[in-house]
Amino acid sequence: MKGRLVLFDIDGTLVSTGEAGTRALNRAFLELFGLADAFQGISMAGKTDVQIIREGLRVNGIADGDGVVEAVVERYIALLQREIDNPRRRVKPGVYEVLDALSGGGIPLGLLTGNLEAGARIKLDPFGLNDYFPSGAFGSDHEDRDMLLPIALERFSRLGIVVPPEGCIVVGDTPRDVRCAKVHGARCIAVATGPYSREALLEAGADLAVESLSERDRCLAFIERAGS
Repeated sequence: MKGRLVLFDIDGTLVSTGEAGTRALNRAFLELFGLADAFQGISMAGKTDVQIIREGLRVNGIADGDGVVEAVVERYIALLQREIDNPRRRVKPGVYEVLDALSGGGIPLGLLTGNLEAGARIKLDPFGLNDYFPSGAFGSDHEDRDMLLPIALERFSRLGIVVPPEGCIVVGDTPRDVRCAKVHGARCIAVATGPYSREALLEAGADLAVESLSERDRCLAFIERAGS
């Protein structure tokens, strides 16, 4: 498995936060703008946090200039730190087993997520997952998820891990995860542990679609073949 880099999404792929992110955003809009349930009806799957915030502003008729987005981000991160402490948060099936197998085999692991970096680390921390991921690319790096893979590659190159786009495997749970891999010639393992079925993820172009990461052997075999 030489020359590989496996990049993981977070929400729906590694963990379920018990809707901590949605509650934090709704609370931020309530505190800043007096709007309750501002994100009701807004789909968040696969989008970057900044995209979601801008959409929430637009839907609710709030201009996004004059530091408004930055103010929402600051309040959201503070509130997320509180909201993540809830009894509904869960690690997705098979996550530890796959991460342990890959890291134990010397495969570098990173994050490719629409979460702001601070938010990503908050979401992973309760589960002891941050140590698996020394670097990556985040929604705080670029609003467009399709632009994140080159950023992750550049960061890993500074760590001495130089991998071409075709050597990357993105693991995610939405068609947006599939697309952000494919536009750069990377491969994608899609997991049906988020809002999309295995069939929908295959239709989106996933190279491998599994019900969950508990299909460990299939995922590892795919990564091994990709490295041959």
